[in-house]
Amino acid sequence: MPPPASPWRRHANLLFILALCLSAALACWLLRGTAGLARGLARAGDLALLVLPVLMPALVLAGLVQAGVARERITRWLGADSGLRGLGLATLAGIATPGGPMAAFPLVLALAAGGADRGALIAFITAWALNGLSRILVWEVPVLGPEFAALRFLASLPLPLLAGLVARRLPLGPGTA
Repeated sequence: MPPPASPWRRHANLLFILALCLSAALACWLLRGTAGLARGLARAGDLALLVLPVLMPALVLAGLVQAGVARERITRWLGADSGLRGLGLATLAGIATPGGPMAAFPLVLALAAGGADRGALIAFITAWALNGLSRILVWEVPVLGPEFAALRFLASLPLPLLAGLVARRLPLGPGTA
């Protein structure tokens, strides 16, 4: 298991986003003045009110997954030694996961914290993005027809497994030289 991340590394993404926010606020203020900055902050508040009701239950679900499923079980089923079985399970879970990124990514975070390896996580995300069943049933079948939707689904079905295999082989990420 890799050593725990340093506090700087754990908060680097937050610091980066905060720096972007401050830069955007400064640019908005310079270009549009105080009124423009106030409009931008009001729109950010409206967006937060739209996003938080979706994000909060997803974070609760992620926490419950972490607390309810033993780390050893996640590691056994989706860890580095899970082989193709782990990639297949991650692919099926990604296909079955409904909703947008606010629902899927907290679950990915919970699985990562629970011991899933990067190959399984990438297979999950790839399957969710390419072959999400709810999107296929709600959008593709009615708009494009069942034959085309089935063909697209079957043609892209091996891609999450391939992406997971490639991710396991690439010498990138934590614990690599």
